[in-house]
Amino acid sequence: MNFLTLAEQRKNELIEGLQQIIRIKSVLDEENKTEDAPFGNGPKKALEWLLSKASKEGFKVKNVDHYAGHIEMGEGKEILGILCHVDVVPAGDNWTYPPFEGIVKDGKLYGRGAIDDKGPTMAAYLAMKMVKDAGIPLSKRVRLIIGTDEESGFRCVEHYFKKEEMPDIGFAPDADFPLINAEKGIAVIQFSQTSPLSHNEQLVSFKSGDRHNMVPDFAKAIVKNVSSDFEKEFYEYFKQFNEEASFTREGEQVIIAVTGKSAHAMEPEKGINAAVLLAKFLKQHLSTDASKAFISFIVDAFSDVYGKALGFDYIDEMSGPTTLNAGVVSFDSERGGNILVSMRYSVTYPYEEKIREATERLTKYPFNLTVISNSSPHYIPEDDELIQTLLKVYRRYTGDEPKPLSTGGGTYARVLKKGVAFGSLFPGEPDVAHQKDEYVVIDNLVKSAAIYAEAIIELAAKK
Repeated sequence: MNFLTLAEQRKNELIEGLQQIIRIKSVLDEENKTEDAPFGNGPKKALEWLLSKASKEGFKVKNVDHYAGHIEMGEGKEILGILCHVDVVPAGDNWTYPPFEGIVKDGKLYGRGAIDDKGPTMAAYLAMKMVKDAGIPLSKRVRLIIGTDEESGFRCVEHYFKKEEMPDIGFAPDADFPLINAEKGIAVIQFSQTSPLSHNEQLVSFKSGDRHNMVPDFAKAIVKNVSSDFEKEFYEYFKQFNEEASFTREGEQVIIAVTGKSAHAMEPEKGINAAVLLAKFLKQHLSTDASKAFISFIVDAFSDVYGKALGFDYIDEMSGPTTLNAGVVSFDSERGGNILVSMRYSVTYPYEEKIREATERLTKYPFNLTVISNSSPHYIPEDDELIQTLLKVYRRYTGDEPKPLSTGGGTYARVLKKGVAFGSLFPGEPDVAHQKDEYVVIDNLVKSAAIYAEAIIELAAKK
């Protein structure tokens, strides 16, 4: 059966479904969470919309306490899991097209979640529909498991799997083709300043970033008691960059702000961290103890995304280098500084040893280190049957002879007993997840749906 032809015939169906779910602003909203909306109303609405759609179209569905849910077809003891998520990171500013409308332009569909992960989710759902509509008998249950908190710690699937069966095998359409069999560990680390604060700190406040898993693209600082040529030096310094910079005086205080470039924390080297950019300038101009210590620490520890200054650096062949992203950076003249960092560490990383080394090196800075959370690396050997089957399916639709990849991103594959990330970004495509003007190439999404349908047949159809 040629699923690519079938998927192309249903392209408009795929586009319309994706537009509808993109219009649901499913960003985490901790302030307005309730018992029946544990991550806020947006993620809840997106989950309910997809489950309702699937129920009307003949699938079995289940909502697990509004944390997650599943769409199921087939019969059998074993389960093939397809793990997706409908929550998205905040949109940020300066989009060419509105981030929550799903505008189609030049073969692309724009919107927050278009590639991460609402587009791939709708492609996987269309794949299930094509298999179901074709009447192909299955020897396994196929479950599209939908989470609502993937971007903020996987609390959704942790809750789901306390109540529901773990799939025997599965994949997460939330990364790259051909597939990813090595996912780095992900630790969230907090650095809290311990410096005593004086009443005349030059740095009144510093704020950059909203999420640890995004490179911050904006930083703002309020300072006082600066030199008379501070403004001149500010503009002189930032004219060497293409990034925007602003300077405002309000009484005795000066407000300065700079823009950087956002990127996913799994590849911080592809972004420009606005906090680091602004700190490099301020380091030359602040002299009060706590202010200077805070700014100097940002520059020393995070100018290099590989963590060399604190001894975090490490690389291995199967997954590449360890990286650090200072994603949420703040200072208050009454409470001091705080930095929330997403560390993506290599599969063979000596984690405990490296944390000890960093703690020891930190003694020369007035900061404490606290590990907020840690998710261990995930690795499935290349010769595993699941991997070989998925590679075969991918080859069938692309003609490529691919090798498995590694990633610094964390997908739901890591919560599976045996799972990998499988698409839907094709080789050579720019990764625009978590960036402004996020989009998905429509024809590639159609091809993804065909590949997922074929994968379901290979992994779950009766032989």
